[in-house]
Amino acid sequence: MIFTEPMRQLVAVVLDHDAEPVSRELLRHGVLHFVNVTELDREVASRVAAVTPRVSEALIAEIRRRIESLLSIIGEKPQAHVELKIEDLKALDLEATNGLLDKLVAELQALRDRQGALQQEILKLEDIQRQLELFGDLGSAIRNRSQYSYLQVQTGSVRSAVVDSFAEALGALPSVHIALGEDAGQTTFLLITMKRDEAAVDRILERFGWVEVHLPREVEGSKQKVARDLEDRLSALRADQESLRDSIESLVRQRRPELEEMWASLRLNELYARMQSHFSRTARTVIFSGWLPEGRQKLLEEAIRRAAEGRCYLEWHTPREVPAAQAASVPVQMKNPRFLGPFQMLVQNYSIPEYGAVDPTPFVAVAYLVMFGLMFGDVGHGAVLLLLGLFGTLGYRGASENVRNLLRLVAWCGGAAMAAGVLFGSYFGMQWLPPLWFDYHGIVAGHAQSGYVKDIYSVLLITIYFGIAVIGLGLLLNWVNLVAKRRWFNLIFDKGGLIGSWIYGAGVYVAFYFVRHDYRGLPGASSLALLIGLPVLLLAAKPPLEHLRHQPRRRFTLLTPVDFFMEWIVEILEIFSGYLANTLSFMRVAGLGIAHVSLMIAFFTIANMLRGPGGGLGAGSILVLVAGNLLVIALEGLSAGIQSLRLNYYEFFSKYFSGTGRAYQPVSLRSRT
Repeated sequence: MIFTEPMRQLVAVVLDHDAEPVSRELLRHGVLHFVNVTELDREVASRVAAVTPRVSEALIAEIRRRIESLLSIIGEKPQAHVELKIEDLKALDLEATNGLLDKLVAELQALRDRQGALQQEILKLEDIQRQLELFGDLGSAIRNRSQYSYLQVQTGSVRSAVVDSFAEALGALPSVHIALGEDAGQTTFLLITMKRDEAAVDRILERFGWVEVHLPREVEGSKQKVARDLEDRLSALRADQESLRDSIESLVRQRRPELEEMWASLRLNELYARMQSHFSRTARTVIFSGWLPEGRQKLLEEAIRRAAEGRCYLEWHTPREVPAAQAASVPVQMKNPRFLGPFQMLVQNYSIPEYGAVDPTPFVAVAYLVMFGLMFGDVGHGAVLLLLGLFGTLGYRGASENVRNLLRLVAWCGGAAMAAGVLFGSYFGMQWLPPLWFDYHGIVAGHAQSGYVKDIYSVLLITIYFGIAVIGLGLLLNWVNLVAKRRWFNLIFDKGGLIGSWIYGAGVYVAFYFVRHDYRGLPGASSLALLIGLPVLLLAAKPPLEHLRHQPRRRFTLLTPVDFFMEWIVEILEIFSGYLANTLSFMRVAGLGIAHVSLMIAFFTIANMLRGPGGGLGAGSILVLVAGNLLVIALEGLSAGIQSLRLNYYEFFSKYFSGTGRAYQPVSLRSRT
C-alpha cells in the first residue's frame, strides 16, 4: 500500500491459429496493460507487421455510443449493470446492427417531430394568451384597434365550404379563430392574431374571401370564452405532448433487452479490437507484450499456456531488466483499501506517481483530514457534512466513481470536523461540553485561558509545528524514493536530499532557539558553523560534481567556475526562502480556523442583539443563527477543503512527489472507456 504495485512485463509469441483462444483468455483475465512490440526493439519493427482488427474499434465505439444515447432516454446506463461474458463474443454484423438502430431512430424521430410541432403550437397559443390578458374586453379591442397592442382582433366571415382549408392556413401562424355562427353559406369567425403577422394574415384572408363583419357587441363578453378555449386547447396539446413522451420511453423500454444485448456484443468486440491493435504478426506467429501486477503473473501464464495448448513462448521481465527508455513507461497501479478511494482520487487528480515510488495516498489521507479538522472544528457542522456525504453516496448509486468518491470525501471531512470539534468543545458554535484540548472560541473571543494553548499565538504555533512535521515527512519520503530508485547523488545533494534536509532541520532549531531566548540570542558560532555553515559548504560541491557527471556534454571554460558559484548561491537562496515560505504557509490552517470561530461569534452577537424584551431568542435571532450556521458550513467548509488540498499539493507533494507515471489501464471486460 505504501509503494506502487510491483509490475512484470510479458513478451509472448503464439502460433497464428492459437491467437483467437489466447486473445479470449487475455480478455477474460483482463490484467494486461498492452504495449506495442515495435516499441520494445526497433529491429523487431522491420520483421513484423501490425495485426489489423476485423472491425475498426472507432466504428464499433460510435455505434455503441448510439445505443447508450438511446438508453439514456429512460435513464439507463448499460455500462453500469450489463455483465460482459467472454462466451458471448461473436462476429459482428455492423450493417444489420446499424439497420436496426436506424429503424428505431426513425420511429423515435417521427414521435419527436410530432412533439416539436405540438411545442410550436403551444408557444404560439401561450403568446396569444399573454397578450389577451392585457385587454379589458374584445369589443373595445375591435373598435379601438390600438397601435400599442400586440394583438389584432377582428370579426368576419368566409364561405362555409372552405372553413377547413381556412383553419389549416391559419394554423401556420399563432392565431385563435372561434366560429360565432353560420348563415346563408357563410361562417362568421372571431379571429385573434399577432399584429406582427398582419401582412401574412391579410394574404390568407384575401385568398379565402374574408368579409369583415362588424359585430363588436356580440363579442363583448367573448374574452372569457376565448380564454377558456385557449386554456382547453393548451391543456389538450400538453396532454398530447406528454403522451408522445410516454410513447418514446415506452418504445425504448420495449427494445431495451435487444439494445443491451447489442451493446454487450459491441463492447466485447470493441475491447477485442483494442487488444488486437497492439498485436504484431509474422508469417506464422502472433506477438504481443504488456505489463501486469506481479501477483497476477502465475495465473495469466497458466491461462495462456492452457489456451495455446503449450504451443507458445513466454518471456518475463522486471522493470530493472528492461532498457531505461522502456522502464520510464512502466504503468503504475495504486492499490489502496476502498475506504481510501477519495484520497487516491486526490492524488490521481494531481498526477500519477512514478513507478516504484511511494504511494502518498495514506499520508495524504491523514494530513488532509488533520488540516481540515483544525480549520473546521465543530461537531455540529461536521455532522452536517457527514450526513450529506453519507446520504449523497447512498442516493447517487448510479453516479460515476469520481462523484461517489467526492461524496465520500465530504463524509470523511465531516468526521474529521466532529473529532476536532470535540477537542475544541464546539457544537454549532456553542460549548455544550467542555473541550478536551483547548477552548478555541474562548481564545478567539479574548478570554484568558490556562494550559499550553492560551492565546492566538499558541494556535499559530501549533500549525507551525504541524507544518514542520508535514514537511519533515515529505523529506523522509523523498529519501525513501531516492534510495528505491538508487539515485545516490540526488539523495545527497538535492534540495530535498540529505544536505537540504540538514539545512532545514538546522534552520528550525535556530529559529526556535532564537524565539526561546526572547529574540535576542542565537546558538554559538561553532554550533552555527556545524548546523548551517557545513551543509552550505558541502552544497558548493554539487555544481562541479554535476559537471563531471555530464562531462561529455559540458565543456570546461574560464566562466565555468563563475557558473558553479552562481548555481551554488541560487541553490542556497532557494533552500532558505523556499523552506521558510513552505513552513509559514501552514499558518493559513490557523487563519481559517480563527475565521471559522470568528464568524460564529459574529452571528451569535447579532442574534443576541435581536433578543426579545424578555431576553429570550426571538424568531429573528433563530433565523440569524440558522442562516449563519448554514453560511459557515457552505463557505468555510469549501475554503477548508480547498486549503487542505492546496497545502498537500504545494507544500507536501513538492518535497517528494514525481508525477511522471502512467496509469495502469489493462484491456478488461471491466474497462469503462
